[in-house]
Order: sequence, then structure tokens, then C-alpha cells
Amino acid sequence: MTEDIRIIEVKQSVFADNDADAEELRRQLQEEGTVLLNMMASPGAGKTTLLKKLAKEFEGVLRFAVMEADIDSDVDARAMREAGVDSIQIHTGGMCHLDADMTRQGLKELNSAAYDLVILENVGNLVCPAEFDTGAAANITVLSVPEGDDKPLKYPLMYETCQLLVVNKTDVLPYFDFDCEKLCEYAKRRNPEIEILFASAKTGEGIPEIAEWIRNRFF
Repeated sequence: MTEDIRIIEVKQSVFADNDADAEELRRQLQEEGTVLLNMMASPGAGKTTLLKKLAKEFEGVLRFAVMEADIDSDVDARAMREAGVDSIQIHTGGMCHLDADMTRQGLKELNSAAYDLVILENVGNLVCPAEFDTGAAANITVLSVPEGDDKPLKYPLMYETCQLLVVNKTDVLPYFDFDCEKLCEYAKRRNPEIEILFASAKTGEGIPEIAEWIRNRFF
């Protein structure tokens, strides 16, 4: 006699548990008056430099801090501290993303209630971070010009889950075969509601517009 075999959908269960945890974290952050944003991108897209420039825009306006997530090292957190930005480093222990529980642990160590705005710089990766809800109020993805304009076609979930796309390193546009119109077309194909801003963290171009987008949406 053949018995039925119980099949457990582990991945589905993991996502469901994390989604519930993320909703609870969002509620807690709303009660304490802290806005959490989740910034995702490939390694080298310019997230840390972008955050340092944004910090200057928030000086005297918002109490601002950054959580840096990496598999190892504290390079980015040190860079933020040297720029005068409150920050902590989260090590993921080999994992390629942060989930809601890891984010909660980081916020506790940071004392998130002391800040109006906290930005999580997620692990550099275009796949895993987009799959896990961190409990953030919104997701931001950064795409650098050298990466190419076809990334929304290759990594659809990243763009489907983000409210803002920042195209960084526009200062090198003359040196790369990068079509801004195609990029916008591809991103909107994945997510018609996504907003797109162009910037250069190196020159400061577009940084005030990103800061304004954050202030207008959450403050």
C-alpha cells in the first residue's frame, strides 16, 4: 500500500514567514516615527558614495543614519563614519541578502528611534535582496551607467519591487553605449509605476532631486 508523501514547500514558507515579520517591523517603525528605506544594487554601482552625498542634503533637516550590509568587512560603515554619518555594519554570515529579522537586529543596535530616516544599503546583488521584504517603507535600486541599459530585462524582480530607480554615474555617459530612453522603457516595462532619476554621485548632479523625492514622499 502506497502512503501519501507530505511535501513541504520550504521556500514558500520562508517567504511567507518573512513577509509577516516585515509587516510587523513596518508597523513598529511607523509607531516610533522612523522611515526605513532599502537601497539595492550591484557591487560597485556607487551606493555608498551616493549615500554620503545624500547625507549632506539631510544635514539640519533630518536625523539620518545608514546600515551597511555586507558578507564581510566594515569598509562601507567606516567610510560613512569618516563622512560624519552615523552608521553600523551588518555581517550576513555568508548570506547574499538581508531579511526582516536581520534588519530588525540592525535597527535595534542602531537605536533607530533616534533617527527620522534610516537607509539600509543592502548586500551588493541584483537577485537575492529583491526576493526578501526587509520591512522598509520603500525600495530604491541603483543602476550605474557602466552596467548597461539592459539590466531591467535580465533582473526583472529587482525593478518590479522598487519604487525608485536611480541611474548613477551619468558623468561617464559619453564613454559607454548606454541608451537612457531604452533604460526607461525597459524599467517601465517591468514596473509602470517606478520613478526614475538620473544622478552622478561623483559630481553631485541629481542628488538634490533624490533627496527631494525622499522628503516629499515620507516627510
